[in-house]
Amino acid sequence: MIVQLPNWGPPALKPDSVDGGWATIREGQLLALNLPNTAIVVTIDVGDTVSIHPVDKQPVGARLALAAQGAVYKKPLVYSGPIYSGIKIEGDSIRVTFKHVGGGLEARGGELKQFSIAGEDMKFVWSAARIDGNTVIGHSAEVPKPVAVRYAWATNPAGCNLYNKEGLPASPFRTDESVRFQWCSGDGHRGTRTPDLVGVMGSPSGS
Repeated sequence: MIVQLPNWGPPALKPDSVDGGWATIREGQLLALNLPNTAIVVTIDVGDTVSIHPVDKQPVGARLALAAQGAVYKKPLVYSGPIYSGIKIEGDSIRVTFKHVGGGLEARGGELKQFSIAGEDMKFVWSAARIDGNTVIGHSAEVPKPVAVRYAWATNPAGCNLYNKEGLPASPFRTDESVRFQWCSGDGHRGTRTPDLVGVMGSPSGS
């Protein structure tokens, strides 16, 4: 069971903020789902701007219990929030697909926030985003030919509000491959690999 890092610190004000260190760690935690018998609990909505150790542990415990029931005991329930699955470029917009949508996607507290898109120059700008069925469509007049999208990509992506109808938050993600992970094998060999989020989690029963 992996508890993904929560939001923490001052809110990110720019979509290309360089404070994404924690976002990269969250991505690494998400990639661990490529390993068998793993599950992740997203806590991007229960952090604290001041304390690195959030006081409210109850939501984390409840989500861990759900993950155990679904991933370990194979109960037919929705135990994960939306997880990025893929994108499709549609003219001047990007359509994002997800796994673990449960009863459907929803934006809590108003319009979707913390989505950003970029063209080939990889300069990210805030994006308008809307839910269309079990997908999200992002668009910005500043990026006529988008190639990449990010969601909640910051140490504290304040206001990120994409959930499934079961009340579980979506995991932060990015689709660009501008940064590669360093790896080191057991025999000392080193190299790099591009993050591969597609297929990190199989669809659970009930989602």
